[in-house]
Amino acid sequence: MSRARLSVADEPVARLRQAARILLARPLLVAGLADDEEFQLVRSYAAELREWFERETGWRLVADAQTIRLMKLTADPHDETHPARDPRAKTPFSRQRYVLTCLALAVLERADGQVTLGRLAEEIMLAAAEPALAGTGFTFTLQRRERRADMVAVVRLLLRWGVLRRVAGDEDAYLGGSGDVLYDVDRRVISGLLAAARGPSMISESTPAGRLGALTQDVVLDIDDARNRALRHRLTRLLLEQPVLYYDELSDPERAYLTSQRFALVNRITQLTGLVAEVRAEGIALVDPADELTDVRMPAEGMQSHLTLLLAERIATADRGVRVSELHRHTRKLAREHRSYWRKHATDPGAEIDLVATALEALRALKLISVEPADDPLVVARPAIARYALAEPTIRERKEVVP
Repeated sequence: MSRARLSVADEPVARLRQAARILLARPLLVAGLADDEEFQLVRSYAAELREWFERETGWRLVADAQTIRLMKLTADPHDETHPARDPRAKTPFSRQRYVLTCLALAVLERADGQVTLGRLAEEIMLAAAEPALAGTGFTFTLQRRERRADMVAVVRLLLRWGVLRRVAGDEDAYLGGSGDVLYDVDRRVISGLLAAARGPSMISESTPAGRLGALTQDVVLDIDDARNRALRHRLTRLLLEQPVLYYDELSDPERAYLTSQRFALVNRITQLTGLVAEVRAEGIALVDPADELTDVRMPAEGMQSHLTLLLAERIATADRGVRVSELHRHTRKLAREHRSYWRKHATDPGAEIDLVATALEALRALKLISVEPADDPLVVARPAIARYALAEPTIRERKEVVP
């Protein structure tokens, strides 16, 4: 009886935790695209979640019958390790594709309720020809297949977000120049996409880095309560968004606040999310036992993940870092050793360059390494990579018991 009573009492807490985890993994949920049960679960706990995120992170939660949007303001607007990706090819977005995405949203905001891919591309070309944008050196035409591929990658991302709904046609046909695609446009989703502390029209900074920082910079009153609240928001954002929070990356006020409030701060996060805190001398990592709240998994299945794990071990055991050229040589050696299990192209001449680049990209995203620029870049281990270092085995002698 007591066990049943405990289960019933814990059910609302478990459901709230599940709703929070869904929202952290997918901060934009659109009815009809998201799983119906998950959408309704998050919506049913919207009030509790709105209060928690506003208090602990400063993020706004907007929920209605059609969309749920958690306005996550990044703690580090200059972090380039988690780019948008082509939903099909998984390749990271280039500068060209990011600009096309912004132009597409600007065009769709004033477009009719339906639009074709061809018409959208034409409107984007006109927008790209505006003097203010053309003066930066950006150009866009559809004469080359690569540019049409950029356009298709952007549209597929908008489809995933729910900005567009495919009515008829296929993007591959458009890419091959043999067809077009018709979409419905959802302006409600467009209106809730931009997560910013200030509207773009209120920003006066002239440089891209300055404007990006201003978009996410909160205005903090010069009083103790406001300063402490801003510190709590920033540290909670870092703990939720970053794989590892290193103490040496914090300012003196942030480090002092975390030292005095660490238990309460971490406890509030773990209670809501079910994450497990690993507190070490160098920093804090919140680990997900279910392996759901991450976009970069390690280890994972596949040859690339296996190589990434092996290179992590090599980097972790290097005292003063490893040159990329050495990792190339090490990868060629590993490819020969594992040729029976890895893909055949892994042993092709030059294959190690892309393999190592992809592995280092994942390790940087997980904050396990830093890369010092040079003609032959130096890869330096960060403290959290130590878990991937294999120590020499210790063999203990067995003592025979004499009867």
